Amino acid sequence: MQSPAPGSPNPDVSPELAELAAAHGVATRYENSDQVEVAVDADVVVAVLAQLDVDASTPEAVRHALAAVREARASGGLPPALIVRYGQERELGVPATVELEDGTTREVGTKLPAGLPLGWHEVVTADRRIPLAVVPDRLPAVPPAWGWMLQLYALHSDESWGMGDFGDLAVLASRSAAELGAGVLLVNPVQAVAPAHPVERSPYSPSSRRFANPLYLRVSDTEAFRLADAETRAKLHGPAAGGDLIDYDAVWTAKRDALELLRPFHPHPIVLDDDLRDFATFCALAEVHGSDWRTWPERLRDPGSAEVAAARTELAERIEFHGWLQQLCHEQLEEARRSARAAGMPVGVVHDLPVGVHPGGADTWAAREAFAPRVRVGAPPDAFNQQGQDWNLPPWRPDRLAEAGYRPFRDVVRGVLRHADGIRVDHVAGMWRLWWIPPGEPAGRGTYVHYDAEAMLGVLALEAHRAGAVVVGEDLGTVEDTVTETMHERGLLSSAVLWFQRDWDATGQPFTRPADWDPDAMASISTHDLPTVSGWLGAEHVRVRSELGLLTRSVEEEYAEAAGERRALLELVAREGVPDDDPVAALHTLLASAASRLVLTSPADVIGERRQPNLPGTVDEYPNWRIPLPVTVDGFFADPRVRAAVAPLAAARPLPRS
Repeated sequence: MQSPAPGSPNPDVSPELAELAAAHGVATRYENSDQVEVAVDADVVVAVLAQLDVDASTPEAVRHALAAVREARASGGLPPALIVRYGQERELGVPATVELEDGTTREVGTKLPAGLPLGWHEVVTADRRIPLAVVPDRLPAVPPAWGWMLQLYALHSDESWGMGDFGDLAVLASRSAAELGAGVLLVNPVQAVAPAHPVERSPYSPSSRRFANPLYLRVSDTEAFRLADAETRAKLHGPAAGGDLIDYDAVWTAKRDALELLRPFHPHPIVLDDDLRDFATFCALAEVHGSDWRTWPERLRDPGSAEVAAARTELAERIEFHGWLQQLCHEQLEEARRSARAAGMPVGVVHDLPVGVHPGGADTWAAREAFAPRVRVGAPPDAFNQQGQDWNLPPWRPDRLAEAGYRPFRDVVRGVLRHADGIRVDHVAGMWRLWWIPPGEPAGRGTYVHYDAEAMLGVLALEAHRAGAVVVGEDLGTVEDTVTETMHERGLLSSAVLWFQRDWDATGQPFTRPADWDPDAMASISTHDLPTVSGWLGAEHVRVRSELGLLTRSVEEEYAEAAGERRALLELVAREGVPDDDPVAALHTLLASAASRLVLTSPADVIGERRQPNLPGTVDEYPNWRIPLPVTVDGFFADPRVRAAVAPLAAARPLPRS
């Protein structure tokens, strides 16, 4: 890509193509991580427009498409969906009535009044019905608290089979509040993966973001287990916990087999609504044909086909089984949430929403019209990823979201908040824009496609308001200022990570005092994609990347830089008057002084685990998402290192007295 001077025209993109692209939210230039303006090649713009069903392949096609855009703009009609903040008026230009979600109707003339209640309604004109969402202007303040960033699969106990489960989540939540004074627990995404081998390990590539992952079920906590006879219960056993790495395939095989034996003992009928029936149908088909519907027989790739209808009858028992598993997930997730609240957590359990779904998963099978299926989401080139990033996740189509009244996005948010006290939105900047990589192109040959952030934030805020939930946006990395500023205006928390809290313009990039961090943020020392505290202190991240051939500089330079960063951080510890005889405890004391409303640490950090959960840029070269804690849940609470690390956090943010 060429980089013309700021403000100069893009020599590769005609004015007509630029106007057409802008009308569809496709960027023809953007500012990179070095704040340098980059021009997007015309063929990339054309390829991305094609994924929005806009033909710009020739000058004549551009003129024809642009004429349609101008004609629609001149007509001045209403948009396909209306998202209005509570208390605001909105001109309609035509007489209309509003059908409220409670079944009542209001005549509103040609203007939406300011007094409409929060909720999902419809505007009815002479010839159209338009979805209307009246959304909160701002969410309530989040109470101060400290807590855990939890990789749930890493837990293990005498009751769990080979990996952490929803039962462990409930125990960790209640004991953390009662024994340690924790007020919040952020858990890794627990959305559904396809029930086929090999089991997807990454929690950030789920098959569906609307349903939960039965891999985390605790078999012995089901009603069917309690009602089963002794002979059946004696047959139920799973992989031993506490190995060096988690074997997801073994865990799923054991739990699936056990739950199949228990299904006849479940005393209640399973009710499947349309969405759950579609998801359960996908699961039943995936057991036969594999986890990626794009490789299925052609006749089964369309959920509305006659062949799928026949399969629903043929696989009725398996469909009902997968529907039952979702009911069990809901029951156990709700129990974990209740346990946290009952123990006194003022914030509670916060669930993580991944930025996308697997391209061949249940969501794209059931609702493919909402996605750009051949596009991959990623990130443009920067200093850390010089070729850009390709996450292999299909994006929402912004036009289709609007046409659907943003209900696909609403349903995803609802699915997470159904059993949560809060939601963390991964790559929250994606509600403003996403980096689209068109078919056949490498990660760096893409461009940004813009979304209606006012609508996306409004839907998120409305669903959070209804659930009484807090919202955190992950805004780390190269993010436009408007993202963080708007989140704060609407009552969403941003994210702050100690490793990144520096004065990047100053010589040596010194670390910033935690007292000067953003108060409207959720702060932590590290994240799942970064070194653990012990790993960072011991430069484990340098050693591992060197062994895997991932370094772009000499290993000596990398070790020297790591030593310099460690020295600079310990200098901040000394300036803040924190004793440094125990560096792990010292960094937690430093974190406790942060101005941020929420401060989180991870069990791996306080227990001294050196391996980070995920190493970006690797797939099978590193055991991503498979590393268990070196102690059981009981052993974790008995470990003196845990209490030493979190004591300053609890002292700085004590639980409110009942």
